[in-house]
Amino acid sequence: MPKINTYLNFDGQAEEAFNFYKSVFGGEFMMVQRMSDMPGAERLPESERNRVMHISLPFGTNDVLMASDILPSAGHKLTVGNFSYISVFADSREQADAFFNGLSQGGNIEMPMEDAFWGDYFGSFQDKYGVGWMINFPAQHQG
Repeated sequence: MPKINTYLNFDGQAEEAFNFYKSVFGGEFMMVQRMSDMPGAERLPESERNRVMHISLPFGTNDVLMASDILPSAGHKLTVGNFSYISVFADSREQADAFFNGLSQGGNIEMPMEDAFWGDYFGSFQDKYGVGWMINFPAQHQG
């Protein structure tokens, strides 16, 4: 069956962001590759060689959060915006609160965690890196 994994881009903050995400979700990185690991890396500016080419953090049993840094020397530009969110479905209200409170530190809360009109326990925010998150504990799993 097909599956979807979330892939994020950063401008030199991929490792910092993923260490932050790891501090909230736990787990161990599956892979961390640097730009210096790729063929032709010697042609990159020194300031870009330690950037992350690929990093991945398993989440739950079947999902993986992945990312890389852009290369400004290759003409890449990062535009932070509200075009996407990572939607996390928690196993309990307590876990939803822990994810929300951990990830929203230093960010911009759009909707605090509360019982939403559709019945779910829900909140949304942009984290301190500009990534949009929706935290959800579905009504059908509640007492």
